Amino acid sequence: MIAAERRLWTRWRSGALRFGDLRRLSPVSRRFGFDRGLPIDRYYIERFLVEHALDIRGRTLEVADNAYTSRLGGGRVVRSDVLHAEAGNPDATIIADLSRDEGLPSQAFDCIILTQTLQMIYDLRASARHVYRALKPGGVLLATVPGISQISRYDMDRWGDYWRFTSLSARQLFEEAGSVEVTVRTYGNVFAALAFLQGLATEELREDELNHFDPDYELLIGIRAVKAGNPHAC
Repeated sequence: MIAAERRLWTRWRSGALRFGDLRRLSPVSRRFGFDRGLPIDRYYIERFLVEHALDIRGRTLEVADNAYTSRLGGGRVVRSDVLHAEAGNPDATIIADLSRDEGLPSQAFDCIILTQTLQMIYDLRASARHVYRALKPGGVLLATVPGISQISRYDMDRWGDYWRFTSLSARQLFEEAGSVEVTVRTYGNVFAALAFLQGLATEELREDELNHFDPDYELLIGIRAVKAGNPHAC
């Protein structure tokens, strides 16, 4: 009896939480929340791109498909290219590995959209240099990378899932590549991060829970990097 009372007293003094459905050793979903609605990181990705939608213009490049280009670029886009690392994607107009200096044209794009891609490339510095080279003078890269995230098992087993970032590493990566202006924006908080790791979806959180910002919990990092030079030079 004394031992039981001591445990209750300890729990009361320490403000022990009731974990409920979250006291589990496997996540609610292993599909990032895709099977429950819109994944939480996708909410932040779309928010970042909407904030910079006016940069999506001219000749653009996006990875895997051109969904964000079509949705946010509108009439500002004059040509939309799709990049894929391997042949077989019917939407791809360019086949190239960003970590290699081949296949990607130089000074060709006004905007490159690179969402959740860099973590799957081992040679980050080479990739940043090649993306910078592919931009026209004054061109803009809009990239997102994971900060707090589970492993993507699908990607890990096929070509790799190598990196997680901080706002500092993301900024330095593109400053070293030569970008004249790098703006980094982070999204997330401890509750959003926990929910994302459990595989919950955007629809299961309130708007204020999603939009609260805590700089110590960088769930998603958005990067806007501008190439030096006159945008009308090419």
